[in-house]
Amino acid sequence: MTAQPPPVLLLSKPQVESLLPMDECIETVATALSTLSRGESVQPLRSATWLPDRRGLLGTMPGMSGGDSPTLGIKIVTVFPGNHPSGNGEATALPSHQGVVLVFDARRGNLTAILDAESITALRTAAASAVATRALAREDATTLALLGSGVQANTHLEAIRLVRPIRRVQVWSRTAEHARAFAQQATEKWDLPVEAVPDPRTAVEEADIVCTVTGASEPVLRGAWLAPGTHVNAVGACTPNARELDTEAVRKARLYVDRRESCHSESGDFLIPKAEGALSEDHIVGEVGELLLGDVPGRGSPDEITLFESLGLAVEDLAAADRVVRKALDSGLG
Repeated sequence: MTAQPPPVLLLSKPQVESLLPMDECIETVATALSTLSRGESVQPLRSATWLPDRRGLLGTMPGMSGGDSPTLGIKIVTVFPGNHPSGNGEATALPSHQGVVLVFDARRGNLTAILDAESITALRTAAASAVATRALAREDATTLALLGSGVQANTHLEAIRLVRPIRRVQVWSRTAEHARAFAQQATEKWDLPVEAVPDPRTAVEEADIVCTVTGASEPVLRGAWLAPGTHVNAVGACTPNARELDTEAVRKARLYVDRRESCHSESGDFLIPKAEGALSEDHIVGEVGELLLGDVPGRGSPDEITLFESLGLAVEDLAAADRVVRKALDSGLG
């Protein structure tokens, strides 16, 4: 007689958020990136199914996060950039990123958990930037520039504050009203001066750390604006034809990636300058996981500009999901 698999754990967005504080997520993602660079995880390239009019896509991100707690699974997510706050200040009914993370038993293959993907994505993406910032930004970095004022701007502010002594934040958005609302809410939430500025150059020129978290397909960050010693986390562009950084910004920086194969296939920030002949494959110093393992060098001087190209990986989602599931089972949630 065939045994019945155990019940499947279902975890909502509020439950995921309560079980995965940012400081824990940062350490979880750091371990996942190191494990990947050691060759202990499985990370295929993701696939995207676009609607005919290109207004949205269905993305599938399978993988196995290895290490002491192997986690097999897949994130299935829709990306609809048009699901943004409306002009009258009221949010649309749905966020731009929606989906689920499915977790399977890596020994027997049965489905063990279904988690909200919006929360996992928001947390682990910012955590990855924090891991890179902790490894690459100057120790005395205190000024943060956010290009973009959506969900990722909020989680990035939370995460970067945990790894560097941020005392000042400047935020820019293509919609000035959104930047002002973000600045007001963030100032109250974090008891930190957050200022909305009228253009990205103003946000960036005096910044020690820059996070690009927009939905832009053309550059919003130019290399000419970057002061010596700046660290950049490039987060928003994840297709070969879209980029947030101009060629000069990438050319003048020491470039680190989450995964070489992903960068070679998906990163417009890298692929477009490469097609222009402005840089070669050797411009990639290494993966952040390799940096954490000591296999590639980090910042060489206080004046160097460093860049983390973050495309987002299934192993990050799965490592975070595994931590949430374990805590949920321990606490009886879900």
